[in-house]
Amino acid sequence: MAWNEPGGGNNKPKDPWGGGNQGPPDLDEALKNLQDKLGGLFGGGRGGSSGGGGAPAISGALLAVVIIGALLVWGLMGFYQVDEQERGVVLRFGKYYDTVQPGLQWNPPLIDQVTTVNTTNVRSASLREIMLTQDENIVEVKLSVQYVIDNPTHFVIKVRDPERSLQHATQSALRHVVGGTNMDAVLTGGRAQIALDVHQRLQDLLDLYETGINVSKVNVDESKPPTQVQGAFDDVIKAREDEERVKNEAQAYANGIIPEARGRAQRQIEEANAYKEQVIANADGEADRFIKLLTEYRKAPEVTRERLYLDAIQAVYGNTSKVMVDVEGGNNVMYLPLDKMASQVTTSGASTRIDSSNIRELTNAVTEQLRRDAAASNRSRGGR
Repeated sequence: MAWNEPGGGNNKPKDPWGGGNQGPPDLDEALKNLQDKLGGLFGGGRGGSSGGGGAPAISGALLAVVIIGALLVWGLMGFYQVDEQERGVVLRFGKYYDTVQPGLQWNPPLIDQVTTVNTTNVRSASLREIMLTQDENIVEVKLSVQYVIDNPTHFVIKVRDPERSLQHATQSALRHVVGGTNMDAVLTGGRAQIALDVHQRLQDLLDLYETGINVSKVNVDESKPPTQVQGAFDDVIKAREDEERVKNEAQAYANGIIPEARGRAQRQIEEANAYKEQVIANADGEADRFIKLLTEYRKAPEVTRERLYLDAIQAVYGNTSKVMVDVEGGNNVMYLPLDKMASQVTTSGASTRIDSSNIRELTNAVTEQLRRDAAASNRSRGGR
């Protein structure tokens, strides 16, 4: 409608705002109408004509802006970042809802509670206890435990204080293992086995409690007797070291003697075997010689008998320097000083050498001379 369109009274232009005799619209009235509309949307009533003013309209608009800003801030507060080494455990109104993976996440703030847990960081806990061993001795043991969190849900939800539970479980496992071990093993070479046993038993307890903790390694850092008996224990350690030293010396001596004795024994065995072979070979040779000699004896008994006699005499004379001859029919025993005869031959410088043939000739000559003397003696007795 045009401003100058006829229709008004007294030929006045018609007001496009719909007012007859009214003037231009009021800005305060427009703000009041907006306030009434917002109040209707948020549950507020319309204000009366007498309550109209600038202050209520401005406070309503500010309230709307505040509400929208609060909603925006609330939404932004729900964003959070989970690192690559972490996992997020989400509780909605105190009840387990989800476990989120690494990355940018959003959960309603004030509704969901998110707890991030590092699952790759190796944590450590230490323990020092004084306890009794199996043989009723008191020892002091310092232990360290390295562990990681492999189940963040159990770590956050199942146990109120998982790390305190780890301390209690470590103490229980250590006392159980040490209580079943002698003091010598605890203080000396058995610490590695104690660490393995404590590791196994501790992991079983943590799995039973559902703590979500995985034990990586258990180390027995120190094990010693109490201070009150440290002096006596040092004496025991020194005596044990002396024992080990003496054992090592004895073992070294044995290592030097045993191979030598074994060598001598092996040499005696070899010599015995060689002697055995020699005796067997000699026996076989003597048997063969006897068989051949028997064959020859059957062919010529007299010659063979004489030959055997001479060989026997030669063997006897060859091993002695003195010869005693018993003359048949006589009372005197003749003595042949072969040793002096041999020495005379040697001192005279002659090249003559007394060997088996010379002894045989000498023996034959002596025997023949003895026979002649005996025959002559017999003849002289017969003539008388």
